Amino acid sequence: MPSYTLNVNGRDHLVNVSSESMPLLWVLRDVIGLTGTKYGCGIEVCGACTVLMNGQPEKSCKLDVSSAAGKPITTIEGLSPDRSHPAQQAWIALQVPQCGYCQSGMLMSVAGAMKAGHHGSEIASEVKNVCVCGTYQRIKQAVAGL
Repeated sequence: MPSYTLNVNGRDHLVNVSSESMPLLWVLRDVIGLTGTKYGCGIEVCGACTVLMNGQPEKSCKLDVSSAAGKPITTIEGLSPDRSHPAQQAWIALQVPQCGYCQSGMLMSVAGAMKAGHHGSEIASEVKNVCVCGTYQRIKQAVAGL
């Protein structure tokens, strides 16, 4: 059984998994217990599973755990434990989420775009996540001020 050390939210986790090709998403949720990252489509399209790896947004549903070993990973739980990240504050101020299922992936994509130096409408054009509730207008409003 392969084992890997994953640095998630600034903390090392030694994980034993059944296969080196196990998606990072399942390791985060089922092995480490961080359930904020969601399973959506499973084919890297919807973005519900987005995390930051090396500061860049990555879809964890198809990313092998073996390729994540040794790289810093940030999940929604580690973005800002006190919800003080500017994107989280914008989400709260504009009451962006409806059902909320996809919002952790949305926030991680926005955080990745911000980390890359994008602002406002640049962020909106970077975020390709899918929301079936249709909160896109409020998301655009939220990122406009970032």
